[in-house]
Amino acid sequence: QGKKGVLNATVLLFAGAVELSAGSCAFEDSTCGYESDYTFLPWILNEEGKDGFLVLTGTVCFFIYICIYILGHYMYVDSIYVKHFQEVAQLISPKTTTPMSGCLTFYYQLQQESGIVFTLYMRDVNGFYEEIWKIDSTMNTDWHLAEVDFDAPYPMEVIFEVAFNSAKGGYVALDDISFSPDYCSNQTGFSFNPDEASCNFEEDLCHFYQDHKDGPGWSRVKVKPNAYRTGDHTTGLGYYLLANTKFTSQPGYIGRLYGPSLPGNLQYCLRFYYAIYGFFKMSDTLSVYIFEENHVVQEKIWSVLESPKGVWTQAEITFKKPMPCKVVFLTWCKSFWDCGLVALDDISVSLGKMWSSFPGECTFEKDECAFTQERRNRSSWHRRRGQTPTSYTGPKGDHTTGVGYYMYIEASNMIYGQKARLTSRSLRGVPGKQCLTFFYHMHGAGSGLLNVYVKKEGDSEETLLWRRRGEQSITWLRGLIEYECDKYHQIIVEAVRGVSIRSDIAIDDILFQAGPCIEMGEITQHSSGDSDDLNEIEY
Repeated sequence: QGKKGVLNATVLLFAGAVELSAGSCAFEDSTCGYESDYTFLPWILNEEGKDGFLVLTGTVCFFIYICIYILGHYMYVDSIYVKHFQEVAQLISPKTTTPMSGCLTFYYQLQQESGIVFTLYMRDVNGFYEEIWKIDSTMNTDWHLAEVDFDAPYPMEVIFEVAFNSAKGGYVALDDISFSPDYCSNQTGFSFNPDEASCNFEEDLCHFYQDHKDGPGWSRVKVKPNAYRTGDHTTGLGYYLLANTKFTSQPGYIGRLYGPSLPGNLQYCLRFYYAIYGFFKMSDTLSVYIFEENHVVQEKIWSVLESPKGVWTQAEITFKKPMPCKVVFLTWCKSFWDCGLVALDDISVSLGKMWSSFPGECTFEKDECAFTQERRNRSSWHRRRGQTPTSYTGPKGDHTTGVGYYMYIEASNMIYGQKARLTSRSLRGVPGKQCLTFFYHMHGAGSGLLNVYVKKEGDSEETLLWRRRGEQSITWLRGLIEYECDKYHQIIVEAVRGVSIRSDIAIDDILFQAGPCIEMGEITQHSSGDSDDLNEIEY
């Protein structure tokens, strides 16, 4: 992210949010975990008094006026080491893992002959830069103290960037980097937790609300999955929001759902899932607006164009506004003859740009990830999008986005009892519990078995971790497996064909995580099919 026509040097601060002391470094005994990328112009750890730098820079002060000057070490970058135009020096640290805010202080020394720009940025995991401090001139070559207030509610790195405009540009030295959880200005800082703007509606509406002047609006419901309506997106058996425009006979009916206030001047990633039923024309049946705090200024940032009916479909939006704002979901009935149902679930807000996937996650959108099969033929696991070929079995779409890919077995290509096995790469064992989550689809009168095994390195036998037998639901259901293994091991997902061709089995969105499952608990078994409560909705 250098600037055109200048030479760049970059330092990345280790800003550990958990161990605050690790975010500070005086460079006396070591580089405190900083690692220089030697494919670029290197940052150098140097002792005071060498290479023509100022000798007395480190200080220890007692009370107010008594300071003892000491010799020590510091980091520096010098333009004399530049061999090619626009070279970059990087000293790289781990990213923060938890929200942090406060005061960042450091000492710097700048000597320039033909111009140096020294800039401080915050950079998120997707490479988005936010400038928080800059200096392009200094009165003398003394050490100067810089104090910078910052808020980092998302994983980030702090970047010191030095831009030279020639090989004779001079040098910049850096020392005594320090972090304090108290703001430099001693003012109470603002801290925003993105989780406050997210909701899966399992317990309540979270921080979302609606203006009942609009009419019936959105209702929190729980549906028993059936041939006409799937369950929620979170687990397949939980709650979601439903706007039923058929409850009103007034054309132009509008239902608004307001989110909590979001601070201005931050980049947001908004992700949610929606499903639409009953409308003849889908265009604009669901839209997302940005309202400023006074609700006067509004901007449409997304709307439905076309979408598979009755399938949970993912939407992702990135936006940034200078003023505090609210996200508003809006559905409306264009006319008396064209009304229907709009479902909404798993709204999540994060800071920065979109995450396509997380470490240890496989959504099968691009390929089969690190999973392999012993053989590949018509009776193996297949990667597919959309509906499966056989009627009355298999999903209508994937779980990730509704229009993406998943893995499944095609029962019409197999015989009763035939198996298809999907094996993970070798996974490192860790002390304590591990969590495996995934989504599975077992719909069809002849559904067979879905098994998950663990095979430890050196063991000849596999251990059964989880099993489902027979038809489970017409919707995607979540599977949770908590297990312990301190050896290298593999996870095996095995599907067994049932008694008829209506026994397709599908899996999607596999995620491996260290630590116990947050929502551990057996998911209630549920059988789909025609019953007296075919269209029953629980409000």
